[in-house]
Amino acid sequence: MRKIQIKYYFSVEGETEKWYLEWLQRQINSCCIASYRVLFDVKVEKDPVKRVKGMTVLAKTDIWHFSDYESLEPEHVKQFQSTITRMEQAQRLKQVKYLFGYSNLTFDLWMILHKKNCNDAKSHRRQYISDINQAYNEKFEDMHQFKHEDNFRRCLNQLTLENVNDAISRAKRIMDTLSQHET
Repeated sequence: MRKIQIKYYFSVEGETEKWYLEWLQRQINSCCIASYRVLFDVKVEKDPVKRVKGMTVLAKTDIWHFSDYESLEPEHVKQFQSTITRMEQAQRLKQVKYLFGYSNLTFDLWMILHKKNCNDAKSHRRQYISDINQAYNEKFEDMHQFKHEDNFRRCLNQLTLENVNDAISRAKRIMDTLSQHET
């Protein structure tokens, strides 16, 4: 029986997010128990307005934008706030609803959560490299080396859809812990 295909739209800030989504699409579509086939339309584009202007939209369309928070440095806070503003502006251009997914601090935390918990505080994104090395049994010297395409894809090849579910569970536990501390 032929599966129904569902198309999802994304704008992402970097190549690693794009490579991850391409990998995820392949994993879902090769899974025999998946109810649907998915098609991910992924563009590396930091500006949601540019993403929407480059699309032909015939009906109400949801677009996910993945962004990193990066740090509390003024330039990163300003960039994060600008992304939110540009998402709002993009929604007024065409029949789109922009949905926001962000990593605090970086997408690298998401990659770690596929393999292990990562609940300790990080003050800078470069501090994730030891957790990445531990999770993926690697010896990357820095984040730049990890994000080199061959290295990143090697890490992706260690993952399964079960790891994605593990990452979701671990992320939910982090969110629950954070919300308990806020009350």
